[in-house]
Amino acid sequence: MSRQFLYQDDVLIEKSFNWKQMGRLFTFVKPYRKEVIRVAFVMTVFGMLTRLAIPLVISFAIDKALDVTGNGGRIPLLYILVATMLVLYGLRWWAQQYTIRRTNEIGQNVIFDLRETLFKHIQNLSFRFFDKRPAGSVLVRVTNDVNSLQDLFSNGVVNSVIDIVQLCGITVILLVLEPKLGLAVMITVPLMFIVSSSLRKRMRFAWQTVRIKQSRINSHLNESIQGIRVTQAFAQAQENTEFFEGMNNSSIRSWNRASALNQLFGPIIEVTSAVGTLILLLYGTHLIRTDAITVGVLVAFFSYVSNFWEPITRLGQMYSQLLIAMSSAERIFEYLDEKPVVAERPDARELPAVTGHVRFDQVEFGYEADRPALRSIDLDIKPGMTVALVGHTGSGKSTIVNLLCRFYDTVKGRVLIDGIDVRDVKLDDLRSQIGIVMQDTFIFSGTIRDNIRYGRPDATDAEVEAAARSVRAHDFIANLPDGYDTEVQERGSALSMGQRQLLSFARALLADPRILILDEATASIDTETELRIQEALGTLLEGRTSFIVAHRLSTIRHADLIVVLDHGVIVEQGNHEQLMRHGGHYRGLIDAQYRFLSA
Repeated sequence: MSRQFLYQDDVLIEKSFNWKQMGRLFTFVKPYRKEVIRVAFVMTVFGMLTRLAIPLVISFAIDKALDVTGNGGRIPLLYILVATMLVLYGLRWWAQQYTIRRTNEIGQNVIFDLRETLFKHIQNLSFRFFDKRPAGSVLVRVTNDVNSLQDLFSNGVVNSVIDIVQLCGITVILLVLEPKLGLAVMITVPLMFIVSSSLRKRMRFAWQTVRIKQSRINSHLNESIQGIRVTQAFAQAQENTEFFEGMNNSSIRSWNRASALNQLFGPIIEVTSAVGTLILLLYGTHLIRTDAITVGVLVAFFSYVSNFWEPITRLGQMYSQLLIAMSSAERIFEYLDEKPVVAERPDARELPAVTGHVRFDQVEFGYEADRPALRSIDLDIKPGMTVALVGHTGSGKSTIVNLLCRFYDTVKGRVLIDGIDVRDVKLDDLRSQIGIVMQDTFIFSGTIRDNIRYGRPDATDAEVEAAARSVRAHDFIANLPDGYDTEVQERGSALSMGQRQLLSFARALLADPRILILDEATASIDTETELRIQEALGTLLEGRTSFIVAHRLSTIRHADLIVVLDHGVIVEQGNHEQLMRHGGHYRGLIDAQYRFLSA
């Protein structure tokens, strides 16, 4: 069996290097610009002082303090020059240590800010965004793509400024010492840039491909971990391993291609440096023979030319960092540019404490434009009523409660709470007054106590325990090794489905919402646990407007209103006795379920 992942956000971006995008990325450096300038200034001053002054001191020592011309040496002057060089080397060492420490701190702060900004933005994106993207792909943006920018911010920016200043300083000194020799040596630089420029586009696309391959590996890895039980149950571990191996090999090949292109910069610079050194040797020797320059000047030229190619090499590596950063930045800003489909209006008002009067006014909605999920939904739910939503899979039951929570917005019509359109109020105000218990309840890593307290962080321990007792969860919690302080892992894997569901009931009760939604909350639990939950429902539903989405019709017999949906349309509504007497869709669902249970 062959499989292929095709994710919406895993596409090669066919456009030229976007310096505007890079400028946008560097806005995250702005809060630290004073520190960056300070570090760059320290290294620029002391870098110029050491790297540019030391060859001049050596040249002066050769020509004035050593006996290279037969005129005798000046030993005291030599001692002074040696001491000067020691001081310069000491300053250089101090400046390097200071730069390494400070640039690493600045880089980590920038990465922290970028990751936090991205995470906060993703937290506020609408459900539609997550409907189209696997969790692993989102994870890659917050971890791998952000981490790939670490080298750029930790040392790339400051070092590039230093290297550019050093190149300019060396160029000026070479032209001042001997203009003809300086021009002859640097004639190879334009040739190097012409040759290397042809690599740039290929390198950019190569690094983009690397990021895409890594994203797909992480997405598949996340999916494999989440679905490990299904994989083992169907004996597909070998096939899954082979598929992962294929993705891994593809990633390695793309990395090797990008790395090979990146390594071409080194040989190009080495060849250019060798040609420049050869020109310096031949032409410099000629100038010495004609007394145009001294031996000290030629030695200084050799030192400067050596120092000239070092920053060029680093700038070539910096360009590679920019390419990697560009591919990651494009992917990060693609997410940051995503606008929540469901967003607060600028004039959104606070929602006061509600009584729970809910109305669906001719609501229409579709997850896709050409596939309506709800059509002409008209409901008027009085405060304190318990409403059951029933129907076949895909009939629109969960969609109704999603619109009530404003996880999605209606295409037509309005959803009103106490006469207020949910689109006119602040999202946090709206959702703080709605509690939801889902079929696949999520348990976070942490203690039992923290999980119950999740919807109301300021609740006391006594209130947490009272909520657990009310929904019949206290007994099983008390029998755990550390009671309410028992640590549970992600998704509560050490707990049974029923126990996780009871915790979610306690969480909802403690939050004390005015509107409560139970979305298939008893679909995956055993009959004994369901009976315990039924006992807890009386406490949980009391005094609240409640919506119960259920396939087990036995759980909704006592609902004040039962709404029967079929293909997004309300076909019946009433209480249990009324609908049974009517003999329509609801009676058919009840009879079918009884036949199934008695078979």
